[in-house]
Amino acid sequence: MLAFSFAAGAIVAVLLERVAYRPLRKRDAPRLVFLISAIGASFAMSEAVGHWGPKHTDDYALPRIFQKKKLFTIFGADVRNDYIVVFVGSLVMMGILVLFVNRSRVGRGIRAVSQDMDTARLMGVNVDLIILITFLVGGLMAGGAAFFFEIYNGSARYSLGFDLGVKAFTAAVLGGIGNIKGALLGGLVLGVIENWGTSLFGNNQKMGTVTAFVVLVLVLMIRPTGLLGESMGRARA
Repeated sequence: MLAFSFAAGAIVAVLLERVAYRPLRKRDAPRLVFLISAIGASFAMSEAVGHWGPKHTDDYALPRIFQKKKLFTIFGADVRNDYIVVFVGSLVMMGILVLFVNRSRVGRGIRAVSQDMDTARLMGVNVDLIILITFLVGGLMAGGAAFFFEIYNGSARYSLGFDLGVKAFTAAVLGGIGNIKGALLGGLVLGVIENWGTSLFGNNQKMGTVTAFVVLVLVLMIRPTGLLGESMGRARA
């Protein structure tokens, strides 16, 4: 099932790059157009799955990888086996991604294209190939995230991706756009704030989301580059 999640995420990401992004690059479209295309493609895929696929995982049987059970307790909080799997798996994926981007030749190409696409092209970098590989890697990471999400929640629905995408973008902005470690830190901080807000307002899930976005606005007012954005800029300089 993990291999299927990785493969599905990679295939969808590559197709998205070829259909929704590459034609716009060929026409030198403004950056705002890429954002609009991404949002449109997201809604198109979501609604297509909602129309032809199952509406909710309760409508069909999902294979269970293992039974959830409590392992131990920390400060009154139960720690289950699925918590451990998700936490360790996420750290492993992040570690592999950081090593790939920072140590590999392709990773150097990805960083070069992200900083200055035209200069990278003049230096002999195959920009189209690098962007395709970037989408491929992103799709693999998304497939792994979907696998761990199913382990934790045990259910999914066709429209869930948009909510998770908004939170992922929020975590990236909170940690610092362009900083992989910052995205990890932003995700952890966002999750803690959401749970704190939920418990603060009487286990209200919506108020947890509201609290998280209020804190995000405050952080960006005080530190617009995000939590680790400035340190990344200094390292590049």
